[in-house]
Amino acid sequence: MRYEIDASLIKLLLPDIVLAEDGLARLDERAQRSSVAQGFAERGHFFDAVGAMWVAGELVHVEDLVLHDAHMDSRAPSHELTIAHAILRARRRMWTSDANWSLTRAGLAVLSGAAGYEQEIPRAGVAKTKDDEDTDALLSAELAEIDAVLERSTRLLDEHLGKPVLDQSPKPAPSKAGGDPMGLFDDEEWDEASRLHEWCRLIPLADTMPCVLGAALLFEGWEKIEPLRRQHWLGGLLVSSYLRARGKVTSHLFSFHAGLRAVRHELRRAKDRRTRLQAFLQGMTESAALGLKEMDRLSLAHTQMELRFKDRRSNSSLPELADFILSRPIVSSAMVAKELGVTSRGALNLLNDIGVREITGRGRYRAWGII
Repeated sequence: MRYEIDASLIKLLLPDIVLAEDGLARLDERAQRSSVAQGFAERGHFFDAVGAMWVAGELVHVEDLVLHDAHMDSRAPSHELTIAHAILRARRRMWTSDANWSLTRAGLAVLSGAAGYEQEIPRAGVAKTKDDEDTDALLSAELAEIDAVLERSTRLLDEHLGKPVLDQSPKPAPSKAGGDPMGLFDDEEWDEASRLHEWCRLIPLADTMPCVLGAALLFEGWEKIEPLRRQHWLGGLLVSSYLRARGKVTSHLFSFHAGLRAVRHELRRAKDRRTRLQAFLQGMTESAALGLKEMDRLSLAHTQMELRFKDRRSNSSLPELADFILSRPIVSSAMVAKELGVTSRGALNLLNDIGVREITGRGRYRAWGII
């Protein structure tokens, strides 16, 4: 498939390009000078993760994602919730790294979980020492020697009994990815490395276009090439990272999926290329509009909470609680107690003092948030 966009198609897409460019510029400018920018950026990670699952056809509640992220699940997490949390962690990793990191070879290898990455970065608490590696090597050598003795014994018995001796020499097995040694998940005919390389070749082409059109082109290419079938959600995150790398949205990591979920599936999957690109551009415009509305609500809530603690003593925990409430879609008393280092009773008193609305109305489980 050819991904070049001719002048006639750009002319047809021009109104959508202008709307998307204007919306993203307004959102970035507002977020850069807003007092709730940090909380807005943190909340965006949660809503974009839920939106990515929605676009993929899965329903994950943002409340469950918040509790799972805080390790306070009320039940065992579902498979969809685990994927949503992986999206959340990937967005945080992108945001804390350099703007261009996720589009580099090293960044893509980390985000896609390519073979060899887990060996490069040992996991906390399970790192192998040199003594452990030496012990494993000795054990492997002894087991190989035992296998060789058994093979020779079997061959001699077959010769003594007159049975035909079969060639049992080991045949080289096809190489598997480091995370899938048995080949249970990876398809040998689906070369993810070459597909990912093919998608990366679109980045120089996207750089020659306006920011939003280049981002739409990259997302269209990701949908068509499908480099990572088990991490298809990564395409939208890379689009957000691309907008940040181009300098279009630098105040936060843009929540592309949050607005894309508002675009109908028939438009996102249309056969006509113009319709698809328009759908992706409309998704960016919708995300920008939702971001501005969210910032209005957070600013109003922050102003109301400030009235509660502006005359309090300097060591009051209410300002820190306000920042924490702004950074999460919901909070529970246990989350507040863990974040502020207070008791459960103290957390409830702080929540009552700051005046945030309770959104559950349950006796056994209570949660608060900004509506």
